[in-house]
Amino acid sequence: MTTPDYIREIRATAGHRLLLLPGVTAIVVDDRGRVLLGQRSDTGRWSVVGGIAEPGEQPAETAVREVYEETAVRCVPERVVLVQMLEPVTYPNGDVCQFQDITFRCRATGGEACANDSESLEVAWFEVDALPPLEPFALDRVHRALRDEPTWFEAPVAVME
Repeated sequence: MTTPDYIREIRATAGHRLLLLPGVTAIVVDDRGRVLLGQRSDTGRWSVVGGIAEPGEQPAETAVREVYEETAVRCVPERVVLVQMLEPVTYPNGDVCQFQDITFRCRATGGEACANDSESLEVAWFEVDALPPLEPFALDRVHRALRDEPTWFEAPVAVME
């Protein structure tokens, strides 16, 4: 996926060291209850929409921007589904990142689903009972977003005294 310029600037001095990055996942549902997925250009697999925040950008804004950039679909975040620190990832070039993911359930409000950038080969709406094979990460988030449950956190929140 495309690396933002500000990350390239950090990498120029940090090298391949671990970077903690704020990320979002958007589970977009249309008025028929279908889920929006994109076929990733890097792996060829179907997945949910997501990306990293730009400096100064609020997480919900990131979700809306990423959905539009990748799929040409307009959406409105309805609720936070999950807040989770993911395991570190080492990329083929040696860069190491760890993403703090905030997953949003979003409602589609307009646009025609299409591969709107180079990150997706194809974009499509899927009935929940006819999803293509998804990585556990993506499938878990879809199922959580479709349930009417409170936000889930990875671990209990400790209160500082």
